[in-house]
Amino acid sequence: MMEITKLQDIEPREMVTGVKARFIHSLSMTIAYWELDAGASMPEHTHPHEQIVNVLEGEVKYSVGGETQNLAEESVLVIPPNVPHGGEAIVNCRLLDVFHPVREDYR
Repeated sequence: MMEITKLQDIEPREMVTGVKARFIHSLSMTIAYWELDAGASMPEHTHPHEQIVNVLEGEVKYSVGGETQNLAEESVLVIPPNVPHGGEAIVNCRLLDVFHPVREDYR
């Protein structure tokens, strides 16, 4: 059965100040559509999920395993499970993250 969801129909959740997300969950993964205000940050953290970060708009500074780089529009970053990481928006940003397996904490 085909299930179609309009992104604008998903209520955004403010995860930390200036960081909002809309989540879609399948049987084996979670997709997160993030909106970050300039200067907003996700503190360094770890989780057992593999994560793929796609920068759709803007620029974000990411630290992964102690290494920091700026990611511009159309950049893609793969973060292995259990590696410390965090980020800060340099300008207003839109990101698309894919997590495997499902992020039950984001349901």
